[in-house]
Amino acid sequence: MIEILNPAEVAKARVTGRLVADILQTLKKRAAVGTNLLEIDQWTARMIQDAGAESCYVDYAPSFGRGPFGHYICTGVNDAVLHGLPHDYELQDGDLLSLDLAVAKTGIAADSAISFIVGDTRPAQSVKLITATERALAAGIAAAGPGARIGDISYAIGTVLTDAGYQVNTEFGGHGIGSTMHQDPHVPNTGRPGRGYTLRPGLMLALEPWIMADTAQLTFDADGWTLRSATGARSAHSEHTIVITDDGAEILTLPSSS
Repeated sequence: MIEILNPAEVAKARVTGRLVADILQTLKKRAAVGTNLLEIDQWTARMIQDAGAESCYVDYAPSFGRGPFGHYICTGVNDAVLHGLPHDYELQDGDLLSLDLAVAKTGIAADSAISFIVGDTRPAQSVKLITATERALAAGIAAAGPGARIGDISYAIGTVLTDAGYQVNTEFGGHGIGSTMHQDPHVPNTGRPGRGYTLRPGLMLALEPWIMADTAQLTFDADGWTLRSATGARSAHSEHTIVITDDGAEILTLPSSS
């Protein structure tokens, strides 16, 4: 299903998007050496509930998972890049932490992810990974607008990632979003310009470039959810929800302080 939102629904999406961004920024400030991933999950649950919103993850049970997910946020540490299931792990200095959050409020969902380094140590490889995904996300957003095609976004994202020296996995990528978290169209993180669905005002997309340092191959953890780099290399993930406007694209998952 491809959903086109009306102006009233886009207004609701702005509220949801801001909530998602604010929760992620709060978690980034709280995450420190010694913080347990289960604490992060508990903090997330409380903030979602206090906002009168709903988690998109707790009951999430897609065909590829061993569902339902049963937690409120995805927490990926170092080589865990996607669908990281929160578990009993205390963050260490220099860990690369990826947080991916999707929430629904007043019937509209928003989805965003951030990657950052915990503590004082700043491994150069981790900084490079994070920077590459953030730059690729910005390029994808810049390529989005009415009349553009999905392939234009995919090409922009993929060009940044490959130019930075990374391989691109196309099993998981961006997606449509609206009254539900995952919708068509699929937005691969590499592709050919001028191909695919034509973007229209009111279309919401979650764009999410992610990479692993030296591979494009994934492995599943025994938990049936957490996806890691096949080589154990570090990874990073950046994501925004955007809406196509009459003259471009609006980022919905920016924090209130922006």
